Amino acid sequence: MCTGDTALVSGDAQVEVAARVPGAAGLGLLVPPAARPLPAVRLADPAWTAGRLAELAERYRSDDRRVLATVWWYSASSVLLTPPPAGLLTGHPLSARLADTTLFELPGGVLVAATTTAGSGDVAGELRTSLAAVVAAVAEAGGMRPRPLWAIATDSLAGRLLALGRAVGDVPRATALAAELAAAVGPPLPAPGHVDVEGVRFVRRVSCCLLYRLPGQPLCASCPRRPAAHREALLADTAARMR
Repeated sequence: MCTGDTALVSGDAQVEVAARVPGAAGLGLLVPPAARPLPAVRLADPAWTAGRLAELAERYRSDDRRVLATVWWYSASSVLLTPPPAGLLTGHPLSARLADTTLFELPGGVLVAATTTAGSGDVAGELRTSLAAVVAAVAEAGGMRPRPLWAIATDSLAGRLLALGRAVGDVPRATALAAELAAAVGPPLPAPGHVDVEGVRFVRRVSCCLLYRLPGQPLCASCPRRPAAHREALLADTAARMR
């Protein structure tokens, strides 16, 4: 489905949300000066997404479309899925509709922020529609099944709410909201998970970003492909550095 472009939308409602989140700029709720706008509807365009994957293929020296699509969505979903949860957490619902959302990227195509408008109240329904459209486009461009991409969306949702919870000083409420929101979105979005290691909460991932399949890239510390004991040891080391 080719959606084309729509007018860039104002993020005025998001300013109130960002004001309630310490470190909002680092979380992608405020737009860096050098970033250029990108209508979020492009993410639902398989042809546009295929072009983005071709750019990544050159950067990473890989022709594995499935891996490139997975890595792309892992990064893009984290940015796309920041404003709506932030709005819910701060009590100022923001829209999760693609048509209401503008992404921002740095030169080179790295997505760093997203802004959206005030929400209608049905954030879960809007998320369901938006995710279905983008996952379908990424799956087509990457020649892959949609289900792993839904799992990545779950981990992005869990990760963004965890980061937001740390920022506002209420990790338990933020991670509980991740579970509630995912349940409201419903299948095929899996339930998100979190795990406490040495007193620090982390995302218990249900997806693999496949970054390690690209030349010179490592296996993530929290990757579900790692043996459980090794993963916990790495997270414990991370927790010690965070305290």
